[in-house]
Amino acid sequence: MDKTILSAQKRVHMGRKNYHIRNEGVIPAVVYGAGMEPLNIQVVHNEFAKVLKSAGESTIVELSVDGAKDLHVLIQATQTDPLRDEFTHVDFRAVDMTKKIEAEVKLHFLGESPAVKGLGGTLVKPMDEVRIKALPADLLSFIEVDISALATFDDVIKVKDLNISKAVEVLEDENAVVALVAAPRSDAEMDELTKKVVVDVTAIEKVEKAKKAGDDAEGKDAKKDAPAKK
Repeated sequence: MDKTILSAQKRVHMGRKNYHIRNEGVIPAVVYGAGMEPLNIQVVHNEFAKVLKSAGESTIVELSVDGAKDLHVLIQATQTDPLRDEFTHVDFRAVDMTKKIEAEVKLHFLGESPAVKGLGGTLVKPMDEVRIKALPADLLSFIEVDISALATFDDVIKVKDLNISKAVEVLEDENAVVALVAAPRSDAEMDELTKKVVVDVTAIEKVEKAKKAGDDAEGKDAKKDAPAKK
């Protein structure tokens, strides 16, 4: 597996002062876990963005802090500024390379389904990630799912069909469905759906009319019960 390396520096600025380093294209971050004290660091925004794109959150990153011995970490969490679409903080989790850990791995759907292209079906993806357990060095950035196997509406791809290394333990139900193709609705089914909508709207109108009639009746009764003006 190719190494993913990211350089970092120990962080001096804390709290509101982090605003200044963000303006310089630097992200405040913290490293914790694997028996170490939390370490405040900072990373260059553009370099981190490239690492996140290539490694994701389920691949080991070798974090070099001030040129010292690399820490083996996972990108645990990120915070972003929704207006500027930039990272504002990163959590790295240091791991012990000799102990298995759990991680969620994204599914990448590839290929073209004959049942979608030729039969007009709709691709359904009940799962978009799979939880696994493995040694850090065996973790996966993503798992490929070839949907070209979905040739008919009866075909399904299950967890047990995924091409995953034996060094990786999958923690999902092996019979859980990853992808299938739903058949297009028939004209009769579409007509039935339309009828149900019409019925539902009519029912709502009846309820509203009944409620209004009840309110009017209460109003009249209230006027009758009100004391006469002298």
